[in-house]
Amino acid sequence: MFSSFFWDLDGTLYNTYPKMVESFSETLDHFGVSVDKNRVYKIMRQGSLGDAFDTFGAENGLNRHDLEEVYYPLEKKLQKPELFHGVKDILKLIKQSNGNNFLLTHRNGRSLYFMNNDNIIDLFTDFVTADQPFPRKPDPTSLNYLIEKNRVNRNDAVMVGDRNLDVDAGHNANIAGILFDPDHIIDVNSNPEYQIENMAEIQALIKK
Repeated sequence: MFSSFFWDLDGTLYNTYPKMVESFSETLDHFGVSVDKNRVYKIMRQGSLGDAFDTFGAENGLNRHDLEEVYYPLEKKLQKPELFHGVKDILKLIKQSNGNNFLLTHRNGRSLYFMNNDNIIDLFTDFVTADQPFPRKPDPTSLNYLIEKNRVNRNDAVMVGDRNLDVDAGHNANIAGILFDPDHIIDVNSNPEYQIENMAEIQALIKK
């Protein structure tokens, strides 16, 4: 049972992948390369956006920096992403149970704009975004920062994310991990304490 929940954003709180895949496909199209969107999605989910840059760049003789210069302006046009079903209810329940929600995302401060618009930002105690100079997950530095700053009991804490690297970050910080895999696409190698396909399953894990 947990009272402190550390949340990833992309693919966990918000279903941002459809627009990320679309932006990536348009980026490759800019360089005259057509891609299988399902393959792009799998690489992003099983690894990271960086893995997608590296994979398709290597296969097509494209420089990652050049790809990023085209991709990120396209992604900034990202339409307002949707919260996954049940996210707001679980965040509220955690807070009502005297627990705490923390955000740990590789996305910049724009993520807080999404959260403010969806009226969930007040359900969070603290945040780390890409605007802060921490190493990327699975490095535990940012997670340890939030834990130590907020005096979190590691025995009552858990990292929730949609990729192995999120669970690995949790384990590297000596806390548990929940893998959210709604479409059963992950080749699980991170040994999560719990694996879920919908947010309602977290209710049973909240410390009362």
